[in-house]
Amino acid sequence: MSWTGFKKSLNRAGTTVLQKTGQIERTVDREFADEESKYRAFEKECQALQKDSKSYNDAMRAMTAAQARLAETIESFYGAADRTSDSAMASHAFKNAVQDLDASVQRELDAPYRTTIMEPLGKMNAYFPIVNEHISKRNKKLLDYDAARSKLRKVIEKPSDDTTKLPKAQQEHDDAKEVFELLNDQLIGELPQLLDLRVPYFDPSFEAMIRMQCKFAEEGYEKLSAVQRYFLDNVRDDYAAGQLDAQVEGVLQEMKELSICGGN
Repeated sequence: MSWTGFKKSLNRAGTTVLQKTGQIERTVDREFADEESKYRAFEKECQALQKDSKSYNDAMRAMTAAQARLAETIESFYGAADRTSDSAMASHAFKNAVQDLDASVQRELDAPYRTTIMEPLGKMNAYFPIVNEHISKRNKKLLDYDAARSKLRKVIEKPSDDTTKLPKAQQEHDDAKEVFELLNDQLIGELPQLLDLRVPYFDPSFEAMIRMQCKFAEEGYEKLSAVQRYFLDNVRDDYAAGQLDAQVEGVLQEMKELSICGGN
């Protein structure tokens, strides 16, 4: 930081303290405050959206990978018992289906998801530090303007024998006001435009997410539906009638009767 910049920072810090103690009047701009509030809400939402979108993609990868590991374990159970049984063939078909689904996510969804969703979100969030810098600069110029206005008022209220003080204070006030109003008007005019652009900007990403979710669901249904042909036709009816629950309870009871499971 240059010496001039350091002095400005000190002066602004002093102005802030004097404003808090009521010795310098603080400019209140309701119009800017309203626009900044809307902008801050948008900034927060975009940052949360980027974080949640990444979490969603990570969860999809983790889910299909875990499903593939689950299928391998299930196949080992049935394969160890009877490799020729319908259940063993169903477990083998299930493993192949979920492995294909896992590979499909990595091959067909990862890259499009990054391109159509993560990258646009990243680009939008990259604008916020730039906008925030403009807001910070505007706030600094507001402090300069408030300080110049207070100085001018004091010179007017207590005239000095030095006839150059009033014109100098007036010029400093006018310059500070002009710079502040230029930045302030720019932000008041352009912040709403930025927010208005968010819908057309995110429309393609939203559509892409829906399409990718539909594709994943359709492929999952198609691959897993093929596994059902290995089950007996009456399995679904037995489940609806509660007979499968009774079968599970019966097996559990047999396990309880084993001495290693606490049976007598």
